[in-house]
Amino acid sequence: MFKREIQKSILADFKRKKVIVLLGARQVGKTTLLLSLKSDKEKVLLLNCDNIDDRLSLEERTSTELKYLFSSYDMAFIDEAQRVKNIGLTLKMIGDLKLDTQIVVTGSSSFDMANEINEPATGRLIEYNLYPFSLAELAADTSEREEKRLLENRLIYGLYPEVVTEPADAKRTLMSLTNNYLYKDLFSYKGLKKPDVIQKLVRALALQLGSEVSYNELSNLLGIDKETVENYICLLEKCFVVFRLESFSRNLRNEIKKGKKIYFYDNGIRNAVISNFAPLELRTDVGALWENLMVSERVKYNAYSGSFAQLYFWRTHDQKEIDLIEEQDGILKTFEFKWNTKAKSKQPKVFTESYPNSVYEIITPESFWSFVK
Repeated sequence: MFKREIQKSILADFKRKKVIVLLGARQVGKTTLLLSLKSDKEKVLLLNCDNIDDRLSLEERTSTELKYLFSSYDMAFIDEAQRVKNIGLTLKMIGDLKLDTQIVVTGSSSFDMANEINEPATGRLIEYNLYPFSLAELAADTSEREEKRLLENRLIYGLYPEVVTEPADAKRTLMSLTNNYLYKDLFSYKGLKKPDVIQKLVRALALQLGSEVSYNELSNLLGIDKETVENYICLLEKCFVVFRLESFSRNLRNEIKKGKKIYFYDNGIRNAVISNFAPLELRTDVGALWENLMVSERVKYNAYSGSFAQLYFWRTHDQKEIDLIEEQDGILKTFEFKWNTKAKSKQPKVFTESYPNSVYEIITPESFWSFVK
């Protein structure tokens, strides 16, 4: 079993005696991580809220009933907690009990969890996100050399745990994930009226990978209004399918101020959405795949290292652009992603003049390790 970067931080937070909330897409390894947290604990309660009996044991309970349920255990795991009605209120009551039992909660979608947990349970929980494997996690178990050797495979099939551990079945696993799990929580969401449109939207986003996205164009393509497009993309974010980068704008009059790029958390899921697992030499989207892999890896790196850096892209109306800008504590780091290791690139002069203290770096298959770990 590959050790997850986040495990050490979660274990360190046990001493704070707060509810730990672990959010992430289905099949990224949340349950496996839960079981690895048991350590030397002898009495552990595991509730899987996809199971109706476990779910009902938490719904509409009094503080006394919750205390009786948990207090005899060293640890309690509540898996897929978004299934529990009024889970936020339940966790608030658990937090107020100040039990010696360490409670760890997982959820595969954050819209219900965020709405129902954060407001009533503020100050009583610590929240983490878990993503598909990172290259750094895999290299810690194998080696950087081995992961570099497998880089083409990662670009095409991604980093979901089952894809990594069972590479011979990667295509079947990814198609199953896409068809059976990707939209599962979305389609059960009470505000979703056109599930078929969501699937068309995801495919459209997959085909625009690495490009600036226009909500107006998507609206015309899908036959829905712009606000619905934005709402659906927000839901896709909360189900950990995609994430957005806003455009960076501070000084220049011709900087794009309201643009957006949308990336997938996993390359394999993106390729499954468009049913394209062709080798790199037969593809026209290699640059976009490399950019998506690196940006998603940086998101994982920042999340697991506790960084509060903000990520953006940059472009001007006359087509000057930078793939990724990272802003933290007033420092700007800029990155350009090139699959071709011999490709030449430099920071646009207009950006250098406007932001003279920024740092520029080209990320290629020969130089990416310092960027992702």
